[in-house]
Amino acid sequence: MTNINPSASITSIPQMSPQIIQTKFGDINGDGFFETIFLMGTKSPDSPLWRNLTLAIFYGPTRQFEQIMLKENVGYNPTIFLGNFTGNHIEDILVVSDTGGSGGIINGEIFSSQNGKVRSIFDTEAFNNTLKYTVNYENNYKASVRSMNPKKLYILDLHYKGQDYLAEIYHKDGTLKQPIEGWVDPISGLYPIDFDRDGTYEILAFQAIAGRYHADGLGYIENVLKWNGQQFVVERQTAAIYGEDLS
Repeated sequence: MTNINPSASITSIPQMSPQIIQTKFGDINGDGFFETIFLMGTKSPDSPLWRNLTLAIFYGPTRQFEQIMLKENVGYNPTIFLGNFTGNHIEDILVVSDTGGSGGIINGEIFSSQNGKVRSIFDTEAFNNTLKYTVNYENNYKASVRSMNPKKLYILDLHYKGQDYLAEIYHKDGTLKQPIEGWVDPISGLYPIDFDRDGTYEILAFQAIAGRYHADGLGYIENVLKWNGQQFVVERQTAAIYGEDLS
């Protein structure tokens, strides 16, 4: 049996220093001067995973420095985007990172300067909890997707899946062999888009619709999120399906 020196094993672990991942410049507080916004984190040399993701903001005129830890502060490929999401004519900060899971789920958070203080006004974890769905396979080669917020029903035609796929699920008369439930994933994409071209960004949020298993994709739920003065709400919602390959 080999004797292990606990203190030696601890000191052998290299201490990781914060690194600057990305830098942006923008007026986030309306003072007419550009602030410098750093996205920072720690990463070991042998891993693409970033930890301790933090916003660091340098205010040039006052020489002040502010640090804000992200709510979900672990992720891959973290990025920041500056844009006006709240309609107050100053730039807000969107931070997005990948979770690395099989469903392509992301972490996203938006920060806004309000009453002289930068605070989080949106995060995907909390917003995912407001988006509830049910997915059920139906007779006659269809699947239904019900959204609870907003209240919507989508009927997906499954013929494009092909005969082999359908034969596993349906009898020849189009009735289900057994009940099948799918699900809608948490948000897997956040895309700032100024739909109205008025200088204020909405957010296009994608959620994958899964059938019998994760790789059995049925399409996407697309939510357009808009700031209502207090929070982001779903302005409109659609379902997108995959097309049949005709080649």
